[in-house]
Amino acid sequence: KIKARQEVMHQVEGDVMAKLDSVSSSKEFVTKLIVQGLLMLLESQVVVRCRQSDVSMVKECLQGAQDEYAKLIEAETGAAKTCSLDIDTQFLPPAPVAGKDGPSCLGGVVLACQGGKITIDN
Repeated sequence: KIKARQEVMHQVEGDVMAKLDSVSSSKEFVTKLIVQGLLMLLESQVVVRCRQSDVSMVKECLQGAQDEYAKLIEAETGAAKTCSLDIDTQFLPPAPVAGKDGPSCLGGVVLACQGGKITIDN
């Protein structure tokens, strides 16, 4: 009974990882993750950390995320607030490799401010 449960859990894990891997490479999804983190931080200077393989795609998302953030803040509060986004020089671990242990990451972003003292892991 336990073995059958473990097999089902591994099957679910594999299905979810495959779906997350495909979604995490979407520019629209990454832009929304960045905006979500910005709304939690409400800071003017934010550093975005991602996998090294995602740097070019994340760079393409930064301006759209800044614009969306400013638009949402103005719509909700009436205040004009902007932020500056930069790519971090540290990177998240690479994508998982079948049969290899160690740190891995399916994608997403980590936003940091205040010199890395405050982080949002998306």
